[in-house]
Amino acid sequence: MADGIIVIGAGGFGRETLDVIEAINAVTRDSVWDVIGVVDDAPAEIQVERLRDRQIRLLGGADANRELLAGTHYVVGIGSPGVRARIAEKVEAWGARPATLMHPAAVVGTRVAIAPGSVVCGGVQISTNVRLGSHAHVNPGAILGHDSILDDFVSVNPGAIVSGEVTVARQTLVGAGACILQGLSIGAGATIGAGACVTRNVPDGVIAKGIPARWVIPAGKSA
Repeated sequence: MADGIIVIGAGGFGRETLDVIEAINAVTRDSVWDVIGVVDDAPAEIQVERLRDRQIRLLGGADANRELLAGTHYVVGIGSPGVRARIAEKVEAWGARPATLMHPAAVVGTRVAIAPGSVVCGGVQISTNVRLGSHAHVNPGAILGHDSILDDFVSVNPGAIVSGEVTVARQTLVGAGACILQGLSIGAGATIGAGACVTRNVPDGVIAKGIPARWVIPAGKSA
């Protein structure tokens, strides 16, 4: 019997997460997941229409669904690492249980550990001895090199490359098409810009962009 699951987030990645669930169910004799619906506090009208078009129930906001979430599997389909962390902390305090979703078209090596709440999309390549923390997102076509560690709430956007033996700290976003070279450390809460090539360690909380990547320190922060 399929387990019920709620997707939090009606935006693009939330609906991509629904695709991952459908792909998982399509390759199993009996469905693994039964989508109860999508929770979103303030969905845009186009998001509502797109869920309606695929006959997925929009359940309303998180607080209104507290009792439903308690004890139910869920996944946060929201790209922002910080927002994802806040929501996960909130609903898990209610008793919600994070699911782990891996698209059957992802290629995964040996000795890979993926923590609960993570979503791995189609076309992803994960090499050997890689570790993903809780609620990590690995978008379509991303590549994770051998012996790399991605901490909790990390997002790796489409087509990005994390080379071997790289450590990416909590709540960092790696932009689409970015490349992080071998053996580097990326600090917590950093943002690697789309298309950037990172050639040296990145401090906490900075934005790294360009080729080679250089730091931009957000206002009010220090590296």
